Amino acid sequence: MSVAQTNLWFTELQNDNLTIGLRIEKTIHSEKTEYQQLDVYKTVQYGNLLVLDGCIMTTDKDEFVYHEMLAHVPLHTHPNPKSVLVVGGGDGGIIREVIKHPSVERAVLAEIDGRVVEASKKYFPHIASGLSDPRVDVQIVDGIRYVEEHPNEFDVILIDSTDPVGPAVGLFQRPFYESVFRALKEDGLMAAQTESPFINQDLIRQVYGDVRATFPIAKLYLAYVPTYPTGMWSFTLGSKKYRPQDVREVRVHDTKYYNRDIHHASLVLPNFVKELVGE
Repeated sequence: MSVAQTNLWFTELQNDNLTIGLRIEKTIHSEKTEYQQLDVYKTVQYGNLLVLDGCIMTTDKDEFVYHEMLAHVPLHTHPNPKSVLVVGGGDGGIIREVIKHPSVERAVLAEIDGRVVEASKKYFPHIASGLSDPRVDVQIVDGIRYVEEHPNEFDVILIDSTDPVGPAVGLFQRPFYESVFRALKEDGLMAAQTESPFINQDLIRQVYGDVRATFPIAKLYLAYVPTYPTGMWSFTLGSKKYRPQDVREVRVHDTKYYNRDIHHASLVLPNFVKELVGE
């Protein structure tokens, strides 16, 4: 039977009223890790697909949008990031983007599930390519605890979490952002993925409010990831000193989505999103 004739589908229940379906050629890998169900599928439209607990994490075809935007907006906001922590992100995509910055001397990946790292190296080598860089320190640890135990150590902290369920719930709560504040140097900043403005309004209000109460500067920005719920995706940046809107030049040009104009455009919010964050 040809691929066009197959009728195998992966369907993600994005909420009680919304699904996304991708036609698949085959299941490449499936296992129950210590923390979650991990599956890799070969899809017709988006190449290899990484799924955790039934939720789409990344695909070959559109991964660059999310990884570039979570990394490069905050890293260009900081004028000289040398020490960077990525919490979550076991696929390695954020790390790959972080080490494109010539100033970065050390990039720590704090991922709770080592099986995600190993599966990504095997099935998503182009995403995980940066994990072998000598500047990268992969720590298979609870990211919340790691942040608590490393005060005043990082210039930038990037929170590449799964959806706010299971082991990721604590990554969306104010005590964690307060720990992140303490783990940053005096001019440090953070950014986190904060879900879809169309279907996660309460979460965005909560997270933005917590970040704004913790950091002197808070800013929401947007990108468009086709396989994430509704396509419109938000990120929340918290900074002790630097403002993303002040960026004039960018240092990294080896990108497929991000550039200087996209940096500034991502900060321009539709009215309904402005209302969510009180702008």
